[in-house]
Amino acid sequence: MLASETGGVDSVSHPPEGEWPPAGRAWWALFVFGVTLTISYVDRGVVNLLVEPIKADLHLSDTQISLVMGFAFITFYLILGLPLARVIDGGPRRAILGTCVTIWSVATGLCGLAQSFFQLALFRVGVGAGEAGVAPAISSMVSDLFPPHKLPRAMSMLAFAFIGGNALALLLGGFVLGSLSTSGPLTILGMGPLKPWQLTFLAVGLPGLFAALLYLTVPDPVRRGGHATAGKDTPTLVEVLRYIRKNASVFGPMFIGLALHSVAFFGTLAWSPAFFSRTHGWSPAHYGSVAGIVGLVASPIGLMIGFRITESFIRKGYDDASLRLVVWATWLALPFHIAMPLMPNPYLAVGMIAISGAIGVSAIGSQNAAMMMVTPNRMRGQMTALFLAMYNVIGFGAGPTVVAVLTDFVFGREALLRWALLCTALVLPAGSAILLTLGLKPYGEEVARIRTTA
Repeated sequence: MLASETGGVDSVSHPPEGEWPPAGRAWWALFVFGVTLTISYVDRGVVNLLVEPIKADLHLSDTQISLVMGFAFITFYLILGLPLARVIDGGPRRAILGTCVTIWSVATGLCGLAQSFFQLALFRVGVGAGEAGVAPAISSMVSDLFPPHKLPRAMSMLAFAFIGGNALALLLGGFVLGSLSTSGPLTILGMGPLKPWQLTFLAVGLPGLFAALLYLTVPDPVRRGGHATAGKDTPTLVEVLRYIRKNASVFGPMFIGLALHSVAFFGTLAWSPAFFSRTHGWSPAHYGSVAGIVGLVASPIGLMIGFRITESFIRKGYDDASLRLVVWATWLALPFHIAMPLMPNPYLAVGMIAISGAIGVSAIGSQNAAMMMVTPNRMRGQMTALFLAMYNVIGFGAGPTVVAVLTDFVFGREALLRWALLCTALVLPAGSAILLTLGLKPYGEEVARIRTTA
């Protein structure tokens, strides 16, 4: 699918490590990465909007649909993530990215052909398998395209893809679902009759096939910044784990704190359409339109403020600048996250989502930059994969199921979903904030050590 790594755009000679790629090439690559991530978030997140029609047609419980949203997605994501990350740390990153985009896009379309819980879960496994190599490869390449003082801004620009992907999953999913709902089942290319939710999966899976072709224009930058692995081959997973253990006070709070926070975040994200339907009477299409527009307005504001605050911390000489913003954002978003399910009307609830979301995304770029700044180059892919394994198992995998289990087995009624959301919001983000705060000092000391020994 992609041009050979020995020809085409990659045949251009790499600059010496001391020289950074031309700004135009770096920002074009970042644009392609952003398109890739946007599509990935749409393809993994559109299922959240389709919960109620999928449940009705396939006769699923809340717990079953939560497994489709979470654990089915991360199964092969985890199995393939770490081995693929090691290949990324020493191999052709752009070819891996283009192939991964193709795989998950096809699997997303196949979700629309599912006729049972097991078929839908299997195709979601395929989406996770395709997305397994994306974040490690992109994180590794961005760290080689931009110098350290520009890395928080570059990572923050990528966070627009997170905002856009989640918002477009709601907007496009809501638009397509709403438009198709009036037409009834359709037959396409001999497949059918297909329900509106099935056609929605087919529609959102198609753009990824075009995005994969963009990697023909993206060169793989020279690797740099291997402060702990210079002159060595690609480290094994065991070596990466030893490095983490050696620096447990640096990586532990980031890994565990952010993973705990992700349980509440992904749980709320997954069940918000159903919450607004059951509690406030909104249709999924209406919620998607309102929440998508609000997210596209509020979140970029938070993101732009966030990376500017981080850059101001850097100018003031704070070695912990990137993680410092993450700590601030986690504490500030907490009361709004708790208030959301308690709001007496849907517009106030959306307002709480907008505020907590804007504060939360303000730290995404700094969060990713913080991880890369204390990770040797040849470990960045595997480090990202390890972090995502924990983040996704505890967050994306467990978040929807924690909420569903509370609804099904603790409160016992689907109409009491709001109290399940409240329980996750009360406990988990606060624990995350405490852990991240404890990790701030050792993180700053490690950044200072790397800076002075580079």
